[in-house]
Amino acid sequence: MPTDLLKTLTYLSIHLTIGFSVAYWFTGSLSIAGGIALIEPCINAVAFFFHEKAWNREVPFGLRRLIARRPHRGLAS
Repeated sequence: MPTDLLKTLTYLSIHLTIGFSVAYWFTGSLSIAGGIALIEPCINAVAFFFHEKAWNREVPFGLRRLIARRPHRGLAS
């Protein structure tokens, strides 16, 4: 299995587990928590798609190239 796919699947399982746990903690309902845990990642995927489209359209090419070359320094930079 390719590393990217494995990483995606493990991230999805963590995301679903946390989503389910938080929703269950707030509602006390297995069915509501399950629904939230399944629906929320789908909504996020759609939002991410449009976020990427906006980012690619609005960020000028030169700035995008500068961001890609800049080394990651964490939040303190």
